[in-house]
Amino acid sequence: MLDAAVTRRLRQIVGDQHFKDDRQSLVAHSYDGTPMLQSLPDGVIYPESTKQVSEIMKVLAEYRIPIVTRGSGSNLCGGTVPVEGGIVMVMHRMNRILEVDMENLTATAQTGIITAEFTAHIESLGLFYPPDPSSMKISTLGGNIAECSGGLRGLKYGTTKDYVIGLEAVLANGEIIRTGGKLMKDVAGYDLTKLLVGSEGTLAIITEATLKLVPPPKSKKTMLAMYKDLYGAARTVSRIIEAKIIPATLEFMDNPTIRVVDDFAKLGLPRDMEAILLIEQDGDPEAVERDIDLIREICVSEQADRLEVAETREQAEKLLTARRSAFTALARLRPTTILEDATVPRSRIADMVLRINDIARKYNVSIATFGHAGDGNLHPTATTDARDQEEVHRVEQAFEEIFEAAIDLGGTITGEHGVGLVKAPFLEWKIGSAGIEVMKGIKRAFDPDNLLNPGKIFAKETRKRVVIQHG
Repeated sequence: MLDAAVTRRLRQIVGDQHFKDDRQSLVAHSYDGTPMLQSLPDGVIYPESTKQVSEIMKVLAEYRIPIVTRGSGSNLCGGTVPVEGGIVMVMHRMNRILEVDMENLTATAQTGIITAEFTAHIESLGLFYPPDPSSMKISTLGGNIAECSGGLRGLKYGTTKDYVIGLEAVLANGEIIRTGGKLMKDVAGYDLTKLLVGSEGTLAIITEATLKLVPPPKSKKTMLAMYKDLYGAARTVSRIIEAKIIPATLEFMDNPTIRVVDDFAKLGLPRDMEAILLIEQDGDPEAVERDIDLIREICVSEQADRLEVAETREQAEKLLTARRSAFTALARLRPTTILEDATVPRSRIADMVLRINDIARKYNVSIATFGHAGDGNLHPTATTDARDQEEVHRVEQAFEEIFEAAIDLGGTITGEHGVGLVKAPFLEWKIGSAGIEVMKGIKRAFDPDNLLNPGKIFAKETRKRVVIQHG
């Protein structure tokens, strides 16, 4: 419970209506999009400016009160659960686009704006902001930056870090820093901009971002390729890249996902296929037609059973629906849906999917897999019931082996969801103990009193690696 003096000072900064400590508000901000994680904060605050954020942090630093910043709470690694209590700072009031610079092709915005709203405004001006996380209709720019979000267009256009060129942020002591700017080149000292992107709210509170924009593609073409052979689909992915074609979208769904999506969306998908690839290319019309023709040839040569090419934008949207509805469709099956992510080299996608299937059978749990085949980022998704503790334990064991399998295949424990609370016990598997100590040193330099999103990224105890036997 907060000291009355703290509560009074925080209310003076933002106004009574923008600080809440009633039970309903605390419960509403005690969890995020991650299943089965919940912890009550001591208060919730809604700043409207960088100046207010700075003043809030000076108060919290004085009393050593932890803080968790959040946008819409769509986080999937427990990253915005206030595990050590304190204050949850909600950024939604800081939702303005401050400038769109048509000469430098940049936009500066406060980080509480919803990503889809920002993207729609940019597109209305004839420009393009490519990052497109699946949560973009509800997630904020600040959340995307904190997690370095990816999306369906990540293969061709990169992820959030590739478009953030400047930041305004508030440190744990309330000081305001500005990094980068409207510059394509800047090597003046350490790259603090890139360091803060993906730092999951543990180093600073990001309040404004300057983002790189690009011209929009002139045309798009979308197709589905369907396979009875999982390895044929995987080989197709590798051969497309080997042919020096970088599609805008190259997505994957396995058979369990295909069946569930078809039940949900009634798209008439072939339920006997082991894999479906969703492929979209954009750019100049001639180049798009040439690429799609070559991709079609590759798919046929790798024994694709069926091919569908959208002739209209409406048909393309129908095909895209198949991939975008995967999580929604799976969430209908059981009370609890655990959406994870792991990344492997794209040449090992089929191996990873088969390993996931073997692990699911081993622990007798239901796991469907879909994801971004072009960049090797897969989303094994378990459907379970949080009330069945024995089954949930088996799901947790399965995911532990899945993370181990990803590393065994040359991959990583997370490609876009972040470390947060869920992946913290496994981080050392990826970066080693020396890497952990370097990161802890960076954390201490920014936040010596561990006030910013404490309990995240660094686990109290590293999970022992399992030994996976292959037969």
